[in-house]
Amino acid sequence: MTDDRHWVRPGILAAVPLDEPPAVVSIGVGLHGVTSALDVFRLPDLWQLHLYRYAAELTVDGVRHAIRPGHVSLVPPGAVVRYRYRGRSEHLYAHLRLPGAGPPRPGASPRSGEPRPVPVVQDAGAGTPALSDLLLRAIAAAPGTPRRADAEVWGALWRVAELAEPAAGSGARPHASAAAAIAFIESHLARPLRVPEVARAAGISQNHLIRLFRRETGTTVVAYIRRRRMERARHLLRESTLAIPAIAAAVGMPDLQAFNKACRRELGASPRAIRTGVPGPGAGAGS
Repeated sequence: MTDDRHWVRPGILAAVPLDEPPAVVSIGVGLHGVTSALDVFRLPDLWQLHLYRYAAELTVDGVRHAIRPGHVSLVPPGAVVRYRYRGRSEHLYAHLRLPGAGPPRPGASPRSGEPRPVPVVQDAGAGTPALSDLLLRAIAAAPGTPRRADAEVWGALWRVAELAEPAAGSGARPHASAAAAIAFIESHLARPLRVPEVARAAGISQNHLIRLFRRETGTTVVAYIRRRRMERARHLLRESTLAIPAIAAAVGMPDLQAFNKACRRELGASPRAIRTGVPGPGAGAGS
């Protein structure tokens, strides 16, 4: 089914509008394959988001997909869905409404307000735990605070859409492990970070992370951490009234002498000078 509200290239891409939060109609843990190995159905007016914990066969509007643990599907309204299970099968699900949008322009990158083309089925890879956590929080919130559930599912939808987005300037799909490593770094800049720890968080070996990170970002893990710490420090020095020692601690550099040297080296000025508005050689970067 194709219309101006819920465009889909059958079984392949759905155009997902994400600039407004969804309205979650039903959410929970689905259990199937116990009384029947086959389910066939459609939801005429609702999107279906599923995160799978099992292997099975999924057919969406005649297009067959092999699914396994860690796969995620986002099926638009009106699609005919057919599941063939291999026994007891459990998944996290959300049925929801999304604001309407027309079809995306072929070959165009999504702009603000435009729907994002998202594969109906994807492998969430290293992003599976974070996606599962968002959906589990939404499930817990739904009975008492439904708007909180909407917000958690909105975050999950953004993560699903980002799985399909090309890396900047590469034209290639970003590696889920690199995305997981970056997310871990961004969440832990305030404490010591070591490459082996980042690799464990991303679910890959240290050597694989080093190669992957260089390929995906054009820099090393250590250089990325250093740059992001300095960008955060510059922001806090310019925009907040936090004391300089507190800022140093907030970016994982509690040694004030080391923090001062890093600011001079990376930002071109001392922390106090940056706070008072003295520009350094790198002042424009990352602002």
